Amino acid sequence: MIEYWHNPRCSKSRAGLALLQDQGADITIRRYLDDTPSAAELRRAQALLGVPAVEMMRTGEKRFKELGLTKDLPDADLIAAMAENPILIERPLGITAQAAAIGRPPEKLLTLI
Repeated sequence: MIEYWHNPRCSKSRAGLALLQDQGADITIRRYLDDTPSAAELRRAQALLGVPAVEMMRTGEKRFKELGLTKDLPDADLIAAMAENPILIERPLGITAQAAAIGRPPEKLLTLI
């Protein structure tokens, strides 16, 4: 089962979802902008990704600058910002019990199957 953090307005997110569906993956779609992940869920995703929090963020997003965030802030601060402002979460994101992948490019999601 893949929990898929999806923004249907994003072409990469749509492409990643189509790719997984074409492969017959078992997917649960989560529209993360409406159903915002908690800080704990974001920390779990980060641990599964094995990356610093900044690597799961849209640092070019206008909101990143509006909040005065920088790439060198502690992970806890960046996780809190994503929990409060889900637009900052890089998309798409696929999560299983054992792994996670950011679909940039969408083919990276195939590692979850």
